[in-house]
This record gives sequence, C-alpha cells and structure tokens, in this order.
Amino acid sequence: MMAAAKASPRERYRDQVRTEIKEHAWQQIADSGASGLSLNAIAKQMGMSGPALYRYFAGRDELITALIRDAYRGFADAVVASQESGPDLAALAHAMRDWALADPQRYFLIYGTPVPGYHAPDDVTAIAEEVMTAILDAGGPAPEHPATELDTHLAGRRQWVREHPAPPAALSRALRTWTRLHGVLSLELAGHFTGMGLDPAVLFDAELKGLTTA
Repeated sequence: MMAAAKASPRERYRDQVRTEIKEHAWQQIADSGASGLSLNAIAKQMGMSGPALYRYFAGRDELITALIRDAYRGFADAVVASQESGPDLAALAHAMRDWALADPQRYFLIYGTPVPGYHAPDDVTAIAEEVMTAILDAGGPAPEHPATELDTHLAGRRQWVREHPAPPAALSRALRTWTRLHGVLSLELAGHFTGMGLDPAVLFDAELKGLTTA
C-alpha cells in the first residue's frame, strides 16, 4: 500500500489559516450566536481583506458547514467511543452529556436553533445518523409489548435510520431516548435550572433510568 502523499507547505498553510478562521468563528458564535456569524468581521480580526478570506471559505454557509461537520464529528466520535466495550446506553448517555458540557457552543450549533436559511449537506447528515445508530444499538432488543401509536407511526417512517433493521418498538425507544436526553441537556446548558436548587446530573440520571427500565 502506498503511503499518503505528504502535504505541501502551501497546503499546510491553507489548513492553518482555515483552522484560525474557524477559531474566530467559534468565538463569534459564543458572543452572538450562529446567526451573527460574519466573514468580513473575521477577516478584519485576522488582518485580512474580505476577498482574501473568501479564498479559504467561499461563503458563510461553507464556513458553517465546516463548523457543523467538526462538531458532529466530535460528538459522534465521543458517542461511538463510549460503546467500545459493548452496547451500554448509560455510558452513551453520559458521553453525550460530558461532551456537551465541555463544549456548549458546539452542542448548540448542532442541536440548538437551526441557522436561518442553512441546509446541511448529505455528509453532515450521515455523521448525525451515526449517533442515532449508536443509540439504537445501545438500547438492545426492545421488550415485547402491544404496538403503540408511535410504533405504528414509525413503522413507515424509517428514513432517519436508513438501513438499520430495528423493529418499530426499538425505533420508538431510541427516538424517545434521543429527545428526552437532549431535552434535559438543552435546558441545562441554557441555564434553565439555575436558581432552582437542583442538580441537573440527578435529573439526567433519573431520565436515563426511566428510559432503561421502561
């Protein structure tokens, strides 16, 4: 097998500049949200002209895509790594929370309010599907019970899991796991539990226990 070609100095410089641009973009997002992202402002901060910066990212959407791709990749890698010793929904859930608490801005970019006018490309959607596949696998076989309205609804709506063979009851449980855990995480990261005198970790674990014993 041939070794991968070594990056040229020009390519390394380009990667360094793109990385610096993304770092400034994350700071902008932390300060004013993704809707306030401005390539011209980033160019000014870096001592570049607007047209010069556009040689590295063709526009706002291309920059947002790079940020979302990086965020989803990091999140998916953390989730998948939590399953290296075997399917474990509790380990997966805590990996989700640890990653989100460590980097709230990346979490909110992929699971917060959608950026107006932005549509993610297929490769970003595919990374997001890795997370749902991990949740499906971590949940194991769903217990037998009469089909619920949600089970029936999901039986004909499987595009979000592509080729995964999980039966409707497992799809239902995975979807409820996804929504309930993200619900607690989103409220925690947005500060909605501040001043309530409760520990969000205890609430998170209670939701997780409710999902695994249902």
